[in-house]
Amino acid sequence: MTPLFERLARRFPAKRAFITGASSGLGLELARALGRDGWTLGLFDRNVERLAHVEEELSTAGLTVLAYPGDVTNSDELTVAVNSFAATHDGLDVMINNAGVAGGGALMEVPLEDWRWIVDINFMGVVHGARAAIPHLQRNGTGLLINVASAAAFASAPGMSSYNATKAAVLSLSETLSGELRAAGTQVSVVMPTFFKTSLLESSRGPAAGRELAAQEMENSKYVSTQVARDVLLQAGAGRLYIVLPRSARMLWRLKRWAPLFFLKRVLAVREKMRAGQANPPQA
Repeated sequence: MTPLFERLARRFPAKRAFITGASSGLGLELARALGRDGWTLGLFDRNVERLAHVEEELSTAGLTVLAYPGDVTNSDELTVAVNSFAATHDGLDVMINNAGVAGGGALMEVPLEDWRWIVDINFMGVVHGARAAIPHLQRNGTGLLINVASAAAFASAPGMSSYNATKAAVLSLSETLSGELRAAGTQVSVVMPTFFKTSLLESSRGPAAGRELAAQEMENSKYVSTQVARDVLLQAGAGRLYIVLPRSARMLWRLKRWAPLFFLKRVLAVREKMRAGQANPPQA
């Protein structure tokens, strides 16, 4: 049977992948998608109960899975887990830095404690994952590093200061690493999806109004995490650095790069319209 992610399978016949934030949402769907294609998986997450449930689900389905409870903000925990997985399976082919949290609020609304919290997870978690994985990815002159950011990395919508900043940092880091790792044969991809249905808001911090607005956008989206996972893996397999999802969002990415001031004005107008609709819901 031909694997769905044939390009990845051809490039990495040993099929060894490590995923952070793997117990729910996009991380779980990436694990399921790769698992169905016969990949050996290392799964890392701070939610021990969920992680155990996912390990049982995938193992029962006949997949080779190793679960590692831990927090991406702790570089030692993540490095030990990645090293253990690579030692057990004689290497690592794909590292997916997926773990992340949501946060809302204007600059002065977000307490410094919450800034540190979201930077430690969304940005430093990616730094820790990259530092842990890169030596293994480079070992055989190949490898793939996938960093999950967000369309917030370039959209910069008002009222999302801390989230936007951390995702923009992941984008910049990924672009930098693509140049630094090219000579070693390691590909870097950065994923920038718009709203889709996920569990991201479970741990969100910030004003309730912003969280409700984001929840509404997620609920209205017809783009689901299973589709996102499939598209991420297909496009990463095709060698893309920038993975903007869904396909319809790619014009937004181009517009930001071609006409940034016009783009930001449009983002502001759309954001204000959304807020107005939230404040004045239609009557039954």
